Amino acid sequence: MDGRFNLDNQLCFRLYTASRLITQTYHPLLSVYGLTYPQYLVLLVLWEKDAQPVNDIAKRLLLETNTVTPLLKRMEAEGIITRTQGTKDARQIIVNLTSKGRGLQEKLSDVPETVGKSVLCDSVTPSSVPGLFGMLDGIINQLKCNKNEDNQ
Repeated sequence: MDGRFNLDNQLCFRLYTASRLITQTYHPLLSVYGLTYPQYLVLLVLWEKDAQPVNDIAKRLLLETNTVTPLLKRMEAEGIITRTQGTKDARQIIVNLTSKGRGLQEKLSDVPETVGKSVLCDSVTPSSVPGLFGMLDGIINQLKCNKNEDNQ
């Protein structure tokens, strides 16, 4: 049997599984506030810097605008953000946090630490996390480069 096709030899499967399980870890912490994990990611971007164009939010999340737009529409309907036409370019939509959206930052302040603690184990310690970030960033950057080369 060819080991290349053994599930246990697939890096992609481990990354996919880890991502799915981490997202599941977020679920009970976010659902209390009616949020999904992708909406939480949008909030993180806006808490870093409010009043951003949809395109900038999508780029920061490495998503397409047509993926982000439905999320933003739901968040707007829930009173977490507002979307307004840009003043310099009417085609541009600017996303702003509402007071409810800003207030969620305090309510969710324990989430990063709670999820971080759930990931810690014998092989992932607080001191190893920066190295793990570096490895994952390397994978992400390589995959982005490959995607850009494929699109040329």
